Amino acid sequence: MPLLEINNLKIAVEGKEVVHGINLTVNEGEIHAIMGPNGSGKSTLVSTLMGHPKYQVLGGTAKLKGKDLLAMEPTERAQAGLFLAFQYPKEIAGVTLRSFLFAAYKAQMTVRFPKRKMPTILQFKKTLETAMKELKMDPALAERSVNQGFSGGEKKKAEILQMSILEPVLALLDETDSGLDIDALKVVAEGVNAMRSPKFSAILVTHYARLLSYITPDHVHVMVTGKIVESGGKELAHTLEKEGYAKYGERGESAALSLDIV
Repeated sequence: MPLLEINNLKIAVEGKEVVHGINLTVNEGEIHAIMGPNGSGKSTLVSTLMGHPKYQVLGGTAKLKGKDLLAMEPTERAQAGLFLAFQYPKEIAGVTLRSFLFAAYKAQMTVRFPKRKMPTILQFKKTLETAMKELKMDPALAERSVNQGFSGGEKKKAEILQMSILEPVLALLDETDSGLDIDALKVVAEGVNAMRSPKFSAILVTHYARLLSYITPDHVHVMVTGKIVESGGKELAHTLEKEGYAKYGERGESAALSLDIV
């Protein structure tokens, strides 16, 4: 059984159809990259999978481990092991990052792993500090309100920190590389790579090739004007680096594909 199976999914924003019949299958342990120019529907797709109320499903299906994902509330999707890292992480005033993560951890793990012994707040604090050290984050950020006063790089690292703590089965990373300098990009990529296992899968959404210099995908998909127009292996990203999206009728994107892919 696939981990995620999407068939003919159509999505509208404010009554206008913007995703036109997407088909996508993600198996356990796979990393998929969805590449495409701005406005192609990539963020719409992953936000819809997470249950964002802004987007309306017009047709098609999406199943997570055989269950109807679209019938679940966003909380249920998170408790099923789905995780979304935002392109523009939100600020939460008055809630420390540590408190936020501890509450999220308990809310998810009591459902996903009912036999797992929950840590005390002091045990969780130690786990959190270790994870932050691996991401080269200042531990003091854990005592500040979520994302308030964080730099762009710190916000993106905080998203990866959440992912590592919550142990999702499927992570949806919505342009996590956007706005990062090269050092922060490497740290974020290392965080994703550290999660790779037969029990972890991810969909990386990007229109830059540079993220794939550090995270090697199993499959690459090209999404243009609401459709997946081509799929392949990592070699497809090499082609996009050289040619851009011009052959799909999109111009001006080739400059974004400028780094080598390993």
